[in-house]
Amino acid sequence: MSRREDGYTFLVVLGLTAIFSIGLAVAGTTWSKGVRRDHERDLLRIGGLYAQALADYRDRSQGSVRRYPANLSDLLKDSRTVGLNRDLRRLYPDPVAPELPWGLILDDQGNIMGVHSQSQEAPLATAPQPAGPLLLPAVARYCDWQFVAPQSAVAPRSPSIVSPNAPTARVS
Repeated sequence: MSRREDGYTFLVVLGLTAIFSIGLAVAGTTWSKGVRRDHERDLLRIGGLYAQALADYRDRSQGSVRRYPANLSDLLKDSRTVGLNRDLRRLYPDPVAPELPWGLILDDQGNIMGVHSQSQEAPLATAPQPAGPLLLPAVARYCDWQFVAPQSAVAPRSPSIVSPNAPTARVS
């Protein structure tokens, strides 16, 4: 075997390594987008759970004044009634920013009427998208997706996502 043949084998192995690396890079990008898409779906699901739990808490209020909870832990055990009422089984973390607490949307009395993510990342979907009974607005960041309880007990029992221009108070 001459030296020229040894060099050719080295170039073939080097080329195959480059092709394999490019394939891994493409697969990694695809996997990463899939994970982000799953987190977006979880954000919609969990945000809807919070909006529905807030509406249920408000609708169970005694008397003519309907109140939202003062903090999210009130959704785990409603102490206003004799029986045990749980609107949520546990407090779910924000799927797109689990290290951050939920942003709170407050009513005029300072009670929680909705939640939003505090993630500043841009969502994968940039145009309005249908999400079950909801229509996601075209927004630039996840924190613009606001999950607010329906306004009245006679309204349809599905949570709503409010556009970023809606008149709501935000506490970040």
